[in-house]
Order: sequence, then structure tokens, then C-alpha cells
Amino acid sequence: MNPQTEQPIVGHSEPHTPDTGAYDAVVIGAGFAGLYMLYRLRELGLKARGYETGAGVGGTWYWNRYPGARCDVESMQYSYSFSEELQQEWVWSERYPRQDEIIRYIDHVADRFELRPMIQLQTRVTSAVLDENSGLWEVGTDRGDRVGARFVISAAGCLSASRVPDLPGLASFSGKWYHTGNWPREDVDFSGKRVGVIGTGSSGIQIIPMLAKQAAQLTVFQRTPNFSIPAWNRPLPVDEQDAWKANFAEHRRKAKASKSAILYDYSQRSALEVDDQERKAEYDRRWARGGNNFTHSFNDLLLNKEANKTASDYVRGKIHSIVKDPQKAKLLAPVDHGLGTKRVCVDSDYYATYNLPHVSLVDLRSSPISEIVPDGVCAGSQLHQLDALVFATGYDAVTGALDRIDIRGRNGRKLKDEWADGPRTYLGLMSHGFPNLFFITGPQSPSILTNVIMSIEQHVEWIAGCLGHMQRNGLRSIEADAQAQQDWVVRTNELAMKTLFPSANSWFMGANIPGKPRVFLPWVGGFGNYTVICNEVVAAGYRGFHLRDAVNATEAAATS
Repeated sequence: MNPQTEQPIVGHSEPHTPDTGAYDAVVIGAGFAGLYMLYRLRELGLKARGYETGAGVGGTWYWNRYPGARCDVESMQYSYSFSEELQQEWVWSERYPRQDEIIRYIDHVADRFELRPMIQLQTRVTSAVLDENSGLWEVGTDRGDRVGARFVISAAGCLSASRVPDLPGLASFSGKWYHTGNWPREDVDFSGKRVGVIGTGSSGIQIIPMLAKQAAQLTVFQRTPNFSIPAWNRPLPVDEQDAWKANFAEHRRKAKASKSAILYDYSQRSALEVDDQERKAEYDRRWARGGNNFTHSFNDLLLNKEANKTASDYVRGKIHSIVKDPQKAKLLAPVDHGLGTKRVCVDSDYYATYNLPHVSLVDLRSSPISEIVPDGVCAGSQLHQLDALVFATGYDAVTGALDRIDIRGRNGRKLKDEWADGPRTYLGLMSHGFPNLFFITGPQSPSILTNVIMSIEQHVEWIAGCLGHMQRNGLRSIEADAQAQQDWVVRTNELAMKTLFPSANSWFMGANIPGKPRVFLPWVGGFGNYTVICNEVVAAGYRGFHLRDAVNATEAAATS
């Protein structure tokens, strides 16, 4: 593979006549968000076109096909809720779904609801420019399409802009290199090879045990260790699924009222109000259950440093008990951030993998990578000879996919410039100066802190409700109010500062991207609370939005 800093287009498989037509709405992306948005647009009777970079639907899951790729939300909850028939008919195979099973589910949804005719695959949206005279957005693609649309809806995803670090000499590497966020469609055989992995975030933690099963030598290059909780993954019996499905409505209701839109066992007590023995017993119980439920052992783990330390110390102790080499265990146990302040990973045999004799660990803090050479990686004073290299270096999260599109609103202002000091949105749904441009799970919404499918559904349904309201009232334009946006930005930042999240150099803060502003990207106030706020905005006549009968017309009454 050749060096690249962003996801490439897969090869165009057939001739294409560029589209110059007009649509009511253009949807960017055909993952979970794009598919559901197209479904709701069709229900409204709107003419819509979806554009998807990949050769198939699935969004992030289409590209993340690396060995070990698996969702960290349990299967029964990582699914749409908008169709009861869909909920009841689909059968999962495991507690946590694999990438290939998720793709089969998404393909099933696209076929079941006949969405494929609305989607143009192997097409990257490159620009979206507002024509203030007509009130239309002109949307351009890499295949020469130039279409007009009243509405543009970004379903580009929060974790879709994969990032390869700028390392000197990468182009000279004689072996093949890969990125977990842009994995080949064909199987890659690492048998008998010397393989290097750069990065120990979620994708690194998932792929490393899998590579260790094939590689003759596996070298892990770690800059920052991350906390990981065992998944204890297992087959999911049909009778267990049937029991869950019998109460799907109640499960969904409770999940949507919760912090993360996931049915966890949310504790109502502080880690500091119980004694050491009772606290340890609770951590033991949660560890045995596995998954991100562990982070909800007590209700102040992300609010109080002392409380967080009890959980962090517990997991550090587990790491030291699993990893036999004390030096490796020390390197793998995070000390620069508290549990949960970065994304907590969910793994299968990650720490135990370092007990294998052919797996080595390089600490990039003491021995940073100086360059890539034809036969390996130079870190510190040592050359690590490699036949293949895997980048598990993550994404330009939340805003990266939007930054890669030339989006221009009123007076030709670029969205990227408007967000130069950090994203500025109202409810994470819209940005002032960009009428009729919506974001699904955009910055300053719950998005990446939740079961993202529930966040997607909530945003799609809000947008669809808004467009229906506009249809009924002859309205042509909606735009976030500047003061409402400013108030939301302040409110989002103030809430984040009351937590421990900003204390970590995480991708939640944009810290993994050189030059990116350090601001907390999602809304931390909880999914249930956020939904209430969005509903109140609608009930108050779309408070904080300007609704007009034309882009530059006098504001219209927002009544149904």
C-alpha cells in the first residue's frame, strides 16, 4: 500500500455519467446514519440522493474489516429500534458482534427497506457550496457530479476519517503496510512474518491478539497505554435473544432515558461511601461481567479524582496480575489518565498476549520512532526489522470527515474556518451561517459517548420531524441562531469541565491530531437529558433556530 493520509476511493468498477440533477436532500454517507436518514426522507416524499465512498454500505464498518474488529456494545442493543419487525427477525450469533456480522445486518437493512436505489457508491463528496440567491446547496463529488439540493445532511460519521501519522521514510518501506480503518477487502496472511503494530487504542487492542496468532514475531509500538476491560465474549443462544426481544420496547425505553443510551447497571452510590472490601467486591463483580459496564461501578468515577483512582488502581492491579513480565506490565498500565477519561477498550485476551514469547513491546515515550526504513522501524537506537506494518492510529474524530469536504455557507465562509478554534454548533445539529445543513451525531451532541445507533436514530428523527414541519408550513430554510449556538457551546464546555474528561489527552479532546484545537468534542450531559432538551426546543417552536420561507426572506412563524 502506498502512504496516504486519508481513506482512498475504491476503484470505480463501471463508467459513470456525472449527475447534474436537483434533489430535495443530499445525504453524505451510507452507514447506519445515512441509511436511516434516507429511509425517513423517502417517508416524507422527498427526492433524496445518498453518496458513499465505499463500494458497499456500512460506513465505518465497511472499512474496519481488520482481524478482530468487533463492536464494544452488545449485539442486542447495537441495532436499530425504528422497526419492530426488524428487531424481532434479526438473530445475532455472539454477545458482541463482529465486523462481518454487522455488515450482514446493514446489508439486510439496505435490502429489506429497498434503500440501494437511493445510494451512489464509490463516490466521495468533495464540496457543498451554498448559493444564497437560489437557496440551494451545490454538491460536488470526485466523479464529476454537480447536483443541487435544498438540504444537505452529513452522515459522514464520527470515526471515519482515518489517520496515518507523518513518519519520515514511510514511502521507503519495502514491506506492505495497512491501516485498521482502511483494511483490504481480501484476507491478509501474516503467517511467518515479522509484523509491527503502531498504536494501542481500541483497534490496536483488538487486532494485536489476532496478529499474534499468525506472526512469527509481533512488535507492538506503544506511545500511550490504554485501559481495557475483558469482553468475555460468547455465543448468544437464541432463547436468550428471544427473552430479550419479548421486552424490546421496555429495554429501549430505559436505554433512551439513560446516560449512554445503553442498558448498563448504573450505580447510584459513590466509590468513596463504601469500605475497601465492599468496593473491591463491586469491581470484582463488574470485571467478571465484562465490558463497559465496569465504568458505571460507582456514580462518581468520572467526577472525582479520588474515586476514579480506586477504579484505575483496580484495573492496573489486574494488568499486573495477567502480564507475567513486570516491565511489560508496568508499560501497559496507564498512569497518565484515569479510567474512562479516554475511551475504555473492551478486549479478548489482550493483556495475556504479551505473555507469548514472540510478542515484544516498545515504549515510544523512551524510544520514539525516528524513521521508517526499507526493512523496518527505527525507534530509539534500535532497528526493528519488519516484513509488514500495521497502523492502529485511529481517526481525526468527530470533525475530521467534515473538514475534508469543502463546505461553504453564507458569504462563502468555510465551515472549517468557522471551526478553526473548535466546533461551534447548536445542539450538535446545525451551525450558524450554514442554513439547511444538518449534522447527524455532530460535535457537541452525545454521539461517541453513547450507543451511537440510538444517537443516530434520535438525530435522524429530529431532522425528519423538522423537515416535515417545514413542509407543512411552507418553510424553505432553517438556520441556527448565533446566540443560541454560542450559549450551547458555552454550556457544552462548562459541563465537560465539571468532569475528569478534559484531564486526558484523548481523541475526545482532539489531542491525537497535531494542531487540532483542544476542546471536548461531545456533549457530556447524558443522552436522556439531551433528548429532553431537543424535544423542548421543538415544543417551543424550534427555539434557537430561524425558520424562513426562503434563505434570505423574512423569518416565518414556526407554527404547525
